[in-house]
Amino acid sequence: MSSPVLEKPSTSETSYVLLYNVSWEQLEQLDVTLAGTSARLTYLDGILEIISPLSDDHEDYKKTLAMLLEVYMRAKNIRFYGRGSATIGKQEDKTRREPDESYNLGTKKSIPDLIVEITVTSGGINKLEIYQRLRVPEVWFWEDGLLSVYCLQGDSYIKVSKSTLLPDLNLDILAKCALMADQYDAVTEYSQIIAKE
Repeated sequence: MSSPVLEKPSTSETSYVLLYNVSWEQLEQLDVTLAGTSARLTYLDGILEIISPLSDDHEDYKKTLAMLLEVYMRAKNIRFYGRGSATIGKQEDKTRREPDESYNLGTKKSIPDLIVEITVTSGGINKLEIYQRLRVPEVWFWEDGLLSVYCLQGDSYIKVSKSTLLPDLNLDILAKCALMADQYDAVTEYSQIIAKE
């Protein structure tokens, strides 16, 4: 068994470390060792990304987007099950990831229908590759105030202008509300907008 190789040490500018040549067994050992810390692990084909700590901006946008999305789905009577950052992936697929937010629509399933990722630090492992292997139907990325939506079509993701799962959702209004300075005001304003639709 080879030893993991450190590619990029964490610095004040970055909040992640990449390790190469990490076996599944080593991943599981690190998972136990880092339990109770704020570290989040992402694994793909022997590459391990460790992110810690998550920034306040990351957590604020994650929670605000989740609240707005849930307001929308409740107002439109769309049955959903929030899965949060429940770990997905398996040894056979050589993948493991804790999404920022995730949802099942309609019924509970082992794999989320919709994943929301907040990108604050660039680089690292290609999350879409992980989600493609796991056949996640739709992935949203929030980066620099912009929301990008990717839908799984066949064996690859296509960037689209609107959600396939929630085709009536106006992503521009959702993003505008997510950028509001006050989370409470954002949810209140968005609720009022949705009520008028």
